[in-house]
Amino acid sequence: MPVYLDHAATTPMLPEAISAYTEALGAVGNPSSIHSAGQGAKRVLEEARETVASSLGCDPIEVVFTSGGTESVNLAVKGLWWARQSERSRPRILVARGEHHATVDTVEWLERYEGAVIEWIPLDAEGTIEIEALSAALEAHDDIALVTFLWANNEVGTLEPVREMVALAASFGVPVHSDAVAAYGQVPIDFRATGLAALSVSAHKVGGPIGIGALVLSRTATVVPLIHGGGQQRQVRSGTQDAPAAVAFAVAARSASASAADPSRYERLRDRVIDGVRAAVPSAVLRGAPIDRLPGNAHFTFPGCEGDSLLFLLDAAGVSVSTGSACQAGIPEASHVLLAMGLDDDEARGALRITVGHSTTDADVDAFLGALPEAVARASRAGLSARVPALGH
Repeated sequence: MPVYLDHAATTPMLPEAISAYTEALGAVGNPSSIHSAGQGAKRVLEEARETVASSLGCDPIEVVFTSGGTESVNLAVKGLWWARQSERSRPRILVARGEHHATVDTVEWLERYEGAVIEWIPLDAEGTIEIEALSAALEAHDDIALVTFLWANNEVGTLEPVREMVALAASFGVPVHSDAVAAYGQVPIDFRATGLAALSVSAHKVGGPIGIGALVLSRTATVVPLIHGGGQQRQVRSGTQDAPAAVAFAVAARSASASAADPSRYERLRDRVIDGVRAAVPSAVLRGAPIDRLPGNAHFTFPGCEGDSLLFLLDAAGVSVSTGSACQAGIPEASHVLLAMGLDDDEARGALRITVGHSTTDADVDAFLGALPEAVARASRAGLSARVPALGH
């Protein structure tokens, strides 16, 4: 049976989420209809919203269901930026380097078409945002619309000092959005306690269905919507709401809360991966913060190897891993995250991300570690191919 160790890209749907999903699909009714069938659909939708809200430490009214993490990021970043222009011009966005492309491409679109000014905040060698640089940028400018950053880096797994950064931005009156897609279900998330204006998550990262996520939008935050129509969700997002997907999301959200509260199983499996890789390939280098990292993430670079070669060789051996974000899979360039951490192009090209999840077993880890030495040996013999260096952020 194939071994799946790419849970950061997507994790298998939980059996109980599939069951709840298929049962909910059998019901009829638009949640906005006032007849009994519609109100039945609305009831299960709102119960699901309450469960998701509980898993994120926010009020149900603050949960805006979306089509996934990418839409949530777009709605937060574009919506906050547009809303902040209503009083006076605030074109500047402070963005950490090494962000997911949902954020990178969004801010670059705002720069290209809307006149936004993007200021990139550097990362240190472990992938942690440099607080001093963020503080300096906040002090230097009075035209900042918002700050946006990853709660946890989706490639190398580094956890960022969320509360410290939000408190710093708040002292200048600047709202903050965090992409918590990678963090959800791995570490506890208490939106209310952070002071964030907005936060993005996705169901398929925690055992729910693909095609639904959420933007948690503070009661005090204002965004300009991306989608216009019936205004079904706080006039922030229009469109008929997907009650069955929300029901399945809620089931996964309960599991996510439990996993985040007790990450010891993920940590044990991750540490087996880390220790095993170091024993099997002593030249491999663990990337990301050694301690403040996601409990399910192990990220290595292998000198002299192409990450793509390692991925395909391991896949041929029946083991699924990744070289980084699935959103960039198949694009032949070094990871912009690793480049932002100071690695050169050759170092960054030898990356592998191994991520464990709810279905991972010790046998899966054993299979990966058993296949790795031969894959590294063959990839080393192949060496590094000619490639144009990435111009990443």
